[in-house]
Amino acid sequence: MARAPGGSGRGPREGGEGGGGRGRRDRDGGGRGQRRDSGQDREENELVDRLVDINRVSKTVKGGKRFGFAAIVVVGDQRGRVGYGTGKAREVPEAIRKATESAKRGMIRVALREGRTLHHDVVGHFGAGRVVLRAAPAGTGIIAGGAMRAVFETVGLKDVVAKSVGTSNPHNMIKATFEALSAVQSPRTVAARRGKKVADILGRRDDQVAAEAAA
Repeated sequence: MARAPGGSGRGPREGGEGGGGRGRRDRDGGGRGQRRDSGQDREENELVDRLVDINRVSKTVKGGKRFGFAAIVVVGDQRGRVGYGTGKAREVPEAIRKATESAKRGMIRVALREGRTLHHDVVGHFGAGRVVLRAAPAGTGIIAGGAMRAVFETVGLKDVVAKSVGTSNPHNMIKATFEALSAVQSPRTVAARRGKKVADILGRRDDQVAAEAAA
């Protein structure tokens, strides 16, 4: 008879502590989930998207043709990250949504000099497309057209000169542009790979510029 009250007394206390612990863990877990979600929301809000091209496509099926739409979208944060994607659907908004999601999944990081231009000139190839990208001084602006301009605006380039040779197909132009941007390397990356200092990598170029200026 003496053990029964004690046992019943211990039961509520243990249950109360266990329940309180689970409540705290649930609340903490919920807080962490909310913080992660808020970070993802901020990243999503910072992205800028550009619709490059949308084309009506058709598929021949039994009984006739089935029409749809194919979209190309470029997405970037205007600070060095950019991606492109394609999407097909029966309706235009759905095709754009699919292309945007695909672009977000395949983003790359591009090394920018002073946050406005490229570190060096670069050439990109894809299929029949060939693009030439050149670094430019401040105030030049984006001298490019079509699909390349959309890529430069979303990645954050402010001064660049670009030329497309061989094709005006937006698919090939974008893929060639991304190949060129992927080949851009910063002096810090080159110095780390060669085991040298950044000043050693930039010294020759600075001396050449000074000699040309003196001449």
